[in-house]
Amino acid sequence: MSNFLESVNRNFDRAAKLSGLPEGLLNQIKTCNSVYRMSFPVKINGDIEIIEAYRVQHSQHRNPTKGGIRFSQKVDQEEVMALATLMTYKCAIVDVPFGGAKGGVAISPREYTPEQLEAITRRYTVELIRKNFIGPGIDVPAPDYGTGAREMSWIMDTFSQMKVGEINAMGCVTGKPVTQGGIRGREEATGRGVYYATREMCSKEEDMKALGLTPGIKGKRIAVQGLGNVGSFAASICQEEGGAKIICIAEYEGCIVNEDGIDVKALVEYKKQNKTILGFPGTTTTPSRKDVLTLDCDILIPAALESQIRIDNADQVKAKIIVEAANGPITADAEEILIKKGVLIIPDMYANAGGVTVSYFEWLKNLSHVRFGRLQKRNEQAALMRLVNLVESTTGQPISEAQKNFLTKGADEIDLVRSGLEETMISSFNQIYDIWKSDDNVTDMRTAAFLNALKKVSSDYLAMGIFP
Repeated sequence: MSNFLESVNRNFDRAAKLSGLPEGLLNQIKTCNSVYRMSFPVKINGDIEIIEAYRVQHSQHRNPTKGGIRFSQKVDQEEVMALATLMTYKCAIVDVPFGGAKGGVAISPREYTPEQLEAITRRYTVELIRKNFIGPGIDVPAPDYGTGAREMSWIMDTFSQMKVGEINAMGCVTGKPVTQGGIRGREEATGRGVYYATREMCSKEEDMKALGLTPGIKGKRIAVQGLGNVGSFAASICQEEGGAKIICIAEYEGCIVNEDGIDVKALVEYKKQNKTILGFPGTTTTPSRKDVLTLDCDILIPAALESQIRIDNADQVKAKIIVEAANGPITADAEEILIKKGVLIIPDMYANAGGVTVSYFEWLKNLSHVRFGRLQKRNEQAALMRLVNLVESTTGQPISEAQKNFLTKGADEIDLVRSGLEETMISSFNQIYDIWKSDDNVTDMRTAAFLNALKKVSSDYLAMGIFP
């Protein structure tokens, strides 16, 4: 069974053979440039606890490097290296000017109070600052599994206190609360990106026909593993905007099914109140939380952790399409089985890139020191109103105030963020799809995505003159 880093590197090697790039250049792209393993003391309940943590910068072909920080007891160096490696390719695929990085703190957030988590987060940030592993032009973290806007706010505040006078201090981290320099639409970004990726793939009539499906996302039966930030938004947006039917959702405590569809937003509220998804009205509970992976459905969205579909359960998967909302949910061994079965896999390095795309928008906002839409919204609205008034006077047909307001609405920050994300996901999909369909040696979307990323990263290295 391949571990996560081995799976990433095996997928890289498969694409590298088709790239035509020199071996030395490929080795440079593949290697993690910097690995920082640290241990630091934090006082917990009057005792000193030694915390183990990591920050990996995979590639500085573009700066700053970019990648989330996860809090998980299972964090180790290889996992963080694998995640940093994926971030390099992910950033290249969606054309954001970052190298890949990732961080991890080996704790279970459930076992600590908010005050204790704050102490750990701030001390971790201090360690990063000491070694020059964080900064708006150096390395820009973001949320990941076990972290969120709260932790990013603590990081930003710690950085600002230690870098007094740094005018771009807010840009040292993304995924912050909107009131602390964050951007509207960041919380939903990864899930919304998953929706756009799924929608674009489902729009391809020929590919859907080959799978025995009708074109479009509407009516598709979807199973989702994980109701965290990514899974909940991916499921709710697929349901509300795409018209899909969410028939199964699994969380840590179990798996629930309703063939007639599960109201995702209602389930999220139910979970907040009851601390579990089990017992949600209209659903039945399956014997195992892993049943979501082998359920009969059209689309499976694994949105939990890596290595969920492995060589021991891949042959039981019944979904026709798998959209990797999590990082590395399918091992390399399992993928070979799935491809032979004819399962279409939308790879993580593209499917879940919505988060880093909107993080890029937040970083730009922090560097420009102005909210998106602030300078142009009213000007756009006035121009549209003049056009509507001209149409009204020319045709002699009155336009109601409600219609005028709808037609002349200027773009808010959330509108611009969603528009930019949608454009990015569509453009990136088309690049990957064209590679996949134009080369007979490319048998799957992951290889096409890797080739797309390798072309862009290698181009940067060659342009810098490192490999004459």
